[in-house]
Amino acid sequence: MSEDIIICNCNEIYKSEIVKAIQEKGLKTVEEVGEETGAGTVCGGCVDDIQEIIDELNK
Repeated sequence: MSEDIIICNCNEIYKSEIVKAIQEKGLKTVEEVGEETGAGTVCGGCVDDIQEIIDELNK
């Protein structure tokens, strides 16, 4: 992973936090990532970005 970027602005959740949660907990859905990290649970604007990360890691 190159630079760490904020994915969820509402909750200040960084990509590295989302990647770590997906890898450590075996998360498969945006909802699971939201429950674990809080990302995507406020305005929903980052849901597509979270899904891209999930798809990238769970090819």
